[in-house]
Amino acid sequence: MTAPTPDLWHHYGRTCAAHDRAVPGTFSWNWAQNGGPAVEVLGELAGRVVGDLGAGSARHAAHLAAHHQPARVVALDASPAQHALATDLFGHLAPRLRLVAAEAVPYLHGSADTYDVLYSVFGALDFTDPRELLPAAAAALRPGGRLVFSTLAHYLNGVPAQADVVPADIPARTPEGAPTTMRRWVLQGQVWTTALHTAGFTRITTDVLPSTTEGPRTADTLLVTAFLRS
Repeated sequence: MTAPTPDLWHHYGRTCAAHDRAVPGTFSWNWAQNGGPAVEVLGELAGRVVGDLGAGSARHAAHLAAHHQPARVVALDASPAQHALATDLFGHLAPRLRLVAAEAVPYLHGSADTYDVLYSVFGALDFTDPRELLPAAAAALRPGGRLVFSTLAHYLNGVPAQADVVPADIPARTPEGAPTTMRRWVLQGQVWTTALHTAGFTRITTDVLPSTTEGPRTADTLLVTAFLRS
């Protein structure tokens, strides 16, 4: 019998949720979550169908549902713990906010031609092979739909981003607290651009948002915007 895969996001976000249960009043793209160009990068959201890939506790999705009048925001996350946390915090925003526990790639392939906008804030784009996730995102977007994501511009230890589509193993913890690793894709802007173009995207832009903090785990942010070919 195969052992179940441990939920490596079991502990993430719990400390914040214990003292902050409010729907966020702002939307930030950068690593420190205190800056960037805000929600306007996503374009007009009123009446649109929006998907958050790797939503975690769904704070960004909750902000959009509460403040920007989309037709629907689907907050997608594969972690049972994160889905439960999001449901506890923001389940009251249904039906405009829909919280879904599922792996991004198969879910998107099963949602063909559904979304006007997909986005990720250090979410599924960081932790899923882009050669699988980007074509799935393309399948789920309507023609001309927009994909926006923020990701690390370099590793947290300062090592430059990869010049090819290869992941690194980074530290993580099991639900029991034991040390382990998970895969993260930290890629150069031109690598993302090539992968997006191959998956069917055009009008691709990459912008580096400089770190707003100092310390051993600070990082610049790479903000990527692309549109599905019409």
